[in-house]
Amino acid sequence: MNIIIHGGFFSESATNAATKIAKQEALQQIAENGYQYLQSHTAIQTVAHVVALLEDCELFNAGLGSQIQNDGHIRLSASLMDGNSGKFAGVINIEAVKNPVLIAEKLLTYDDRVLSGEGAQAFARSNGFDYYNPEIPQRRTEYEAKLAATGTGTVGCVALDAAGNIAAATSTGGKGFEIPCRVSDSATVAGNFANSHCGVSCTGVGEDIVSTALAAKITTRVSDGFSLADACSKSFAELKIIDGFAGVIALDAEGNVHHTDSHPYMVWASCSAKGSSVFM
Repeated sequence: MNIIIHGGFFSESATNAATKIAKQEALQQIAENGYQYLQSHTAIQTVAHVVALLEDCELFNAGLGSQIQNDGHIRLSASLMDGNSGKFAGVINIEAVKNPVLIAEKLLTYDDRVLSGEGAQAFARSNGFDYYNPEIPQRRTEYEAKLAATGTGTVGCVALDAAGNIAAATSTGGKGFEIPCRVSDSATVAGNFANSHCGVSCTGVGEDIVSTALAAKITTRVSDGFSLADACSKSFAELKIIDGFAGVIALDAEGNVHHTDSHPYMVWASCSAKGSSVFM
C-alpha cells in the first residue's frame, strides 16, 4: 500500500519561509491521514477522501481558497478515476459547493459521469451538497488588485490499496482571472488518469497538459512496459517540445512513486509502511 499527493506549484514559497513550512506540514499531515485511511478503505475511496482534505485546506488552490475567474466568480473542477473498474467521473466549472471531488465520486455510479456548470450544481444539490462559498479574503484581494500569486495551483492524490488497485483524483480552483468557464485539465483524462498499471495526477498549465495528454500518456506507457521513471521522462521530453509547464505525481502497481516537474517549487508528499516524506 502506498499514497502520493501534491499541492500544485507555489511561486510564493520560494521567498516566504512561513508559507513554505505551513504547506509542507499540511501535506505531511494529510498524507499520513490518507495512508491510515487506506488501511481500511479502497484506493478510490482514499483518493476522494484525501483530495477532499486538500480542498478543505485554504493553503491550496482547490475547494476553499480557490482562484477567482475574471467575472468575479469561483468555479471548481475535479475528477477521479478508478483504475480497477476503468471508470472516470468529474465535474467542470461547478459553483458554490464545498468538495467537488466528492460530487465526482458520487457520479461514478451514474451512466452520465462528467457534468459541467449548472447541471453539475443541480446534481450536487439533489444529492445533499448544500450551498458553500469557497472564497477567502486573500483571493478577493488578489482579484481586486489583478494579482495571481498561485496561478497554476492544483491538488491531487494517487493511491495503491491492499488489493493492488490504483486510483487517482485531482481538484483545482483554476489559474485565476481566466475567461469564465475555461476548462482546465483537472477534470479530463489528460490531467487525471489511472488503470491497473499506474495512476497519475497533474498540475501546471492546463492547456499544455491537455495538448500532450500527459496523464493518459504516462499511464499508457507504463502499461506498455516502460518503467514509471522512463514513462515520465519520455512524456516530459515531448512536453518540452511545446515549451509546456507541468508537474505530475505517479504511482505504479509495484508501489513505486515518482514525481516530475517543470518548476522547482511543486510540493508533494508520499506515505507508505516505510514512513512519510514531504518535498518542495
